[in-house]
Amino acid sequence: MSQIYKLPLVLEPQPEGGYVVTCPLLPELITEGDDLQSALHNANDALSSIIEALQDLNRPLPPAIQPANENVPLLIDTVFAL
Repeated sequence: MSQIYKLPLVLEPQPEGGYVVTCPLLPELITEGDDLQSALHNANDALSSIIEALQDLNRPLPPAIQPANENVPLLIDTVFAL
């Protein structure tokens, strides 16, 4: 089973369309997408890449991206478009 991480994301609409995604707790995480779904997918990919790079460098994960406890229910906000 893959590891679960919980982070706040900021999805900023862009004038030309799409969204820029950042994380206030993890400045290294910045990506974008043409719509909400692709922006969130790209944020997940960016987080995976950051974690992989830190592991390759034998650096610890920042406190902001510690794994979520598997035995505790997760409360999340979600976004959707109609």
